[in-house]
Amino acid sequence: MSESNAETPRLLYLAAVLPKRSETFVYREILALRERGVRVEVASVHQSERGLGEEALERIADEAVLVYAPGAWRLLRDALGEVVDRPLRAARVLFRGVWDGVTAADVKMDKRPKIVWQSLAGMALARRVRGRGVQHVHAHMAHVPTTIAMAAAAQLNVGFSFTGHAVDLFRDRVLLRRKLRRAAFVAAISRWHQGFYRSLVPRPEADYPLVRCGVDSAWSAASPERHAPGTGTSLLAVARLVPKKGLDVLLRATAQLIKTGSTLQLEVVGEGPEEDSLQALASELQIDDRVVWHGAQDNHVVNRMMGRATLFVLPCQVDAAGDRDGIPVVLIEAMACGRCVVTGDLPAIRELVIHDQTGWLVPPGDVDTLGQGLAMLLREPERRRRLGRAGRRHVEQAFSLTRNVARLQEAFRRAVDADQSP
Repeated sequence: MSESNAETPRLLYLAAVLPKRSETFVYREILALRERGVRVEVASVHQSERGLGEEALERIADEAVLVYAPGAWRLLRDALGEVVDRPLRAARVLFRGVWDGVTAADVKMDKRPKIVWQSLAGMALARRVRGRGVQHVHAHMAHVPTTIAMAAAAQLNVGFSFTGHAVDLFRDRVLLRRKLRRAAFVAAISRWHQGFYRSLVPRPEADYPLVRCGVDSAWSAASPERHAPGTGTSLLAVARLVPKKGLDVLLRATAQLIKTGSTLQLEVVGEGPEEDSLQALASELQIDDRVVWHGAQDNHVVNRMMGRATLFVLPCQVDAAGDRDGIPVVLIEAMACGRCVVTGDLPAIRELVIHDQTGWLVPPGDVDTLGQGLAMLLREPERRRRLGRAGRRHVEQAFSLTRNVARLQEAFRRAVDADQSP
């Protein structure tokens, strides 16, 4: 039973970095829940990002309880405080952390000691939020944040839940089956994710509620250019610069189009480990003068760029390590802006982009097909308009922030009620 006597549930939200420029879906969810009257405390595994261009995000950064940032000695001191004050509970949390680290099949050998450390981090986090009336802990990302959230919730004697996305479910998976069994519920960002979770741990559908990453109406209404076809001939890609985003494929397709006489320009927003190699590829393809590298940009800047783009392109693929996207939120945002989107044909993405109905799908890694699709869409403005309008309607119907946060709030209510039952 929860230790809090608060009349309304108080949640603790945990993410690896909160707020973070590239994870708009986390802070949007928090702000939307707060607008609905839900009391949400926030925590960040690492130091929060600052200067994101919105006052609300600065407030979240100010409020965030940091897990690792105060330092290892502070973490150990706070965890030890829990051992002294609540020895039996702390012993259970530590024993489970050791047991998970030693016995779980999906924990790599070099990661096993980290499970114990993350259990200690969860105990320290519990101590730092104790007294705030937390009745449920929710984490975004199924790997480190959820490992810490699971331990913190156990130390607070409350339930936990999480939202999984992509890299945390594939390349960096850890303790996933155990987390699926132990969680009060797991928010699924797509029907595909629901099926994936059920294939690992069968549970009732209500335990895997569909809670899509949503966008609000302010996003699609922010610019007077909204809902009009892009002017000029420009392709826009917004992504972390990593292999699974398929930007190497996009550069090669762009080079093909330019060789046929196209005057298009490609704009790339984002940063990441592949930046140097991608820029070198653009140079090798002799399209340096047609590619603009904007680096990371604030959300409102991206919004304006989407309003001007002819096409939004993100040719997602499965990388060599097996990592892949779920449903990239930036695709939802582009469609909310009325842009025609072109993206990789991956299972979860098909729920957002229906080929030639709400956007255009291409086989992952297929340079020629991507180039042909882009050339056709650039030649056919009316098709772009049709797909852009249909994509926006689809987002309004299925990916509304209001609708999906209401589902999440109901899942939290049921979890807290169950936790407080005798």
